[in-house]
Amino acid sequence: MGAVPEESVEPEVRAGAPFAVRVRASWRDVWQLLATLILLAASAAFVAGGLTEGGGMGGVLFTVFGLAGFALFGTGLVVAGGQMLTRRPVLELDDEGVRRPARWPLPRRAGRTLPWDDVQAIAALRRGVGGTRKGEMDYVVFLRTPELAEMARTWDRPRLVALTMRDVPATAEAVPWCFGVERGWDASLPRIVKEARARRRVPVIDRRTK
Repeated sequence: MGAVPEESVEPEVRAGAPFAVRVRASWRDVWQLLATLILLAASAAFVAGGLTEGGGMGGVLFTVFGLAGFALFGTGLVVAGGQMLTRRPVLELDDEGVRRPARWPLPRRAGRTLPWDDVQAIAALRRGVGGTRKGEMDYVVFLRTPELAEMARTWDRPRLVALTMRDVPATAEAVPWCFGVERGWDASLPRIVKEARARRRVPVIDRRTK
């Protein structure tokens, strides 16, 4: 992972098109869709089998389980397919502020925006996360208060995990604007920070390794 600009660096603020971060489509997504299709077909087979059995207890159970699976996997297929086709950003930066777009199928107006005037600092963190390639993930957090910025600067690294957790009252205000930089994102953490500082001279607190 590349270096994040230090607090003392003040790049020129430039206007430009919004910078959008999206999740790259992968073979894993394709296989998940195929698996859902197979389960959907199996649910349809259960329904057909239940109807063939007639009105007996076995037929009723087959039909009920089939309809439940059809509803569950059908909904999953629509949501997963819609997300792949629409490819809504997971994070946007523009001249107005930081935007967390709503996930499909929610309407776009359901997204949230944090104005640059409310951003006191940007923190770059790293914490252990199971299921990732190296057992850890980088996070970028847009901090809204001087108190949160001071925590990011002075707390020990183990305690900084609180900035990424919803159930810690002292840092709960940071959670809505904490983004885990996933492996499938099409932009790295240093690129995101660079784009943010190109729009607003926000201090950067890099605590990934220190």
